[in-house]
Amino acid sequence: MPSPWSLRREASAESSRLLIERAHEEFVGGNAQDPRVTAVRGLVRESWQRSARSLVGVEAVPPLDLISDELDEYRRTHPLASVMDMIRQLLLPGDEDESGVVVAVGDAAGRLLWVEGDRRIRDLTGDMGFVAGANWSEDAVGTSAPGTALALERSVQIRGAEHFNRLVQPWSCTAAPVRDPESRRVLGVIDVTGGAEATTPQAQLLVDATARAIEGELLVARLRARAEPAAKSPSARRTRGAAEHATLRVLGRDLAVLDVVDDRGATVTELSARHAEILLMLAVHQQGLSAERLAALVYGESAPVETLRPEMVRLRRVLDAVAPALIPASRPYRLTSALQTDADHVVSLLDRGAHRVALTAYRGPVLPDSRAPGVEELRQSVQAALRESLLAGAGLDVLLAYVDTDEGREDADALRLCLEMLAPRSPRRAPIVARLEQLGA
Repeated sequence: MPSPWSLRREASAESSRLLIERAHEEFVGGNAQDPRVTAVRGLVRESWQRSARSLVGVEAVPPLDLISDELDEYRRTHPLASVMDMIRQLLLPGDEDESGVVVAVGDAAGRLLWVEGDRRIRDLTGDMGFVAGANWSEDAVGTSAPGTALALERSVQIRGAEHFNRLVQPWSCTAAPVRDPESRRVLGVIDVTGGAEATTPQAQLLVDATARAIEGELLVARLRARAEPAAKSPSARRTRGAAEHATLRVLGRDLAVLDVVDDRGATVTELSARHAEILLMLAVHQQGLSAERLAALVYGESAPVETLRPEMVRLRRVLDAVAPALIPASRPYRLTSALQTDADHVVSLLDRGAHRVALTAYRGPVLPDSRAPGVEELRQSVQAALRESLLAGAGLDVLLAYVDTDEGREDADALRLCLEMLAPRSPRRAPIVARLEQLGA
């Protein structure tokens, strides 16, 4: 039996829906000053006004701008084509045909290029023209998450009756623009459409985090593509100026990779194990480290400073060729330019509650073969942050993905939590019970 609180929430939601429906009727009827219209969210009211100025029909089906071979060719060459697998992994984990939502990816003009997800919902939304090739800009279909997100160049949520087009009002959606990681121009938009669950705060957080993850992936791919020609120009690297963007990738790899974009281009450099450890410690301890403390973090408490100094000389030579702005200062040893790490990125995502994106970004332990005391401490810290955050707030799909990783495969607490969240007759229960029995838990 529903609780009084849930019944009250449902009644409130229904009341809000009816008020917005009446406000919409007043607006399209020409009574924009009706109190119910002025009570609608400003973002939505302003979008209605833009839609009306564009003469959008309130029951019009959006135009189909791209069809057949034209659509296929355009999708093949679009910048977001390379990250579609990442989008599916983050927004449509598991069986996408039973995901409960539809995920759409469009271009900067609002034309949908990919529409995937729950088969039943795709059939229903297809009737209103929510299909690949259709134009869902505000000028074409009025207020909707993909079109309004592009118009405002920020993430938005549009709930049910807030849509300008009556055909779309049974649905709710969250969308966010995706930008070029360097020029910051809008490349396209990602959208999640479904029932009320598609417009929760968690849904907006996930869509926003997915957009940022996509931008990061595009930047890394671009850096890799530039690495080979950049490596053939040592003189250009030696004269390179301040780093605009530098990332040290240490997750799941024994040899760290340093990605740098600066005023002369981009480089991707694989560091030796020792250089990776030193640079990572300097990135973590931004306030700086004495020679004695840095030696202890890298070599162990009893290591003499003399062991560190020749390695610092060699590291400076490497950085002078690929990233002179990152050459450490002395007394104390410190970085004078910002250096991000992929481990920092995962922890930041966890802090924002973007569990699914964080788990995808977590490629494995920090420098897994390193025995440097400082690296071991950081490795354990990141692992603990991931585990604790997932156990405290992740959804079932994310937890199931976690227990299939090397980190979570033998995590009895996580396996038991999955059992608590799974439906009593779920076929996923049996394998988890078997794993718990193997662990003796």
